[in-house]
Amino acid sequence: MIVGNWMHDKPLTIASDTLVSEAKRLLSENNLHALPVVDDGRLRGLVTRANLLRMGHFVLRTQSPDEFNFFVNRLKVRDVMVRNPATVNVDDTMEHCLRKGRELAVAQFPVMDGGRVVGVISANEVFQLAAHCVGALERNNGVTLAPLRLGPGVLGRIVGVVEASGATLQAIYPVGHPNKGEVDEEKIVILRLQTAEMGGVVAALEEAGFPVVEASESSRAGAPVLVG
Repeated sequence: MIVGNWMHDKPLTIASDTLVSEAKRLLSENNLHALPVVDDGRLRGLVTRANLLRMGHFVLRTQSPDEFNFFVNRLKVRDVMVRNPATVNVDDTMEHCLRKGRELAVAQFPVMDGGRVVGVISANEVFQLAAHCVGALERNNGVTLAPLRLGPGVLGRIVGVVEASGATLQAIYPVGHPNKGEVDEEKIVILRLQTAEMGGVVAALEEAGFPVVEASESSRAGAPVLVG
């Protein structure tokens, strides 16, 4: 999965001499979380909604009315923007983007292509990607298996059990256990499938030695059903 296929392309950008009040208006009216600051075609910084909100609250609490008025009417984006923001390239993988965001605790990246800003990737796009990955948009049923050690043929056995139960498997995702860190050898296996008999699928998996910790049915608006 490449960043260029998931980013918000043709991003709205602003110049560094734009008033902060105008930047806030653009963020709000366009439902954006960040605006790249671009002068003469070059990325100079990034201004985010969260940054402006924090700064506005600080000024309101600590400054005089005259100083607050200056903040509202005179302060410019170059005075508050994040300079030299972290970026990703249009041909980077989403995996790289997510790792970099986690390492830097950054929620928005300008996307670059040959020195030009060609997009923005933010939590909005990440949530959209996650929704596609877990099948939320397709309203598939879901099954989560207890953590297990993967080896040759294990995923194949799981697929065989699900399909033998009469279900149509749409996707299978082995993911690291959220409480065990990245080096843990056991994986949680998430299944997305279509079936009218979820109970039969769960029973078949349990009988084959794959404990089910959670199951959800699209007919129940995706409400999780805890098992065991």
